[in-house]
Amino acid sequence: MKSHDIEVQRLKAMRHDRGMVEVDVDALVLPRPPRDDHPPSSCLRLPVEHARTLMLLLKQQFAELDKLQPRSRRSGRA
Repeated sequence: MKSHDIEVQRLKAMRHDRGMVEVDVDALVLPRPPRDDHPPSSCLRLPVEHARTLMLLLKQQFAELDKLQPRSRRSGRA
């Protein structure tokens, strides 16, 4: 598996379609050198303001997806 450092520079848009949530971003993607003390994995870095925005956008997307589910399939709702 190839490891990368991914630095989000700008959040552009978010949408859902057919069970997938897509996030359009401007990002810097660089190969990550292998390290002996960690298993191979990629790292996503984003400023706190982008993380907060991403959290709000995800909440909105989940709310929209919940509206599409029949009442009997909504989790945690009576």
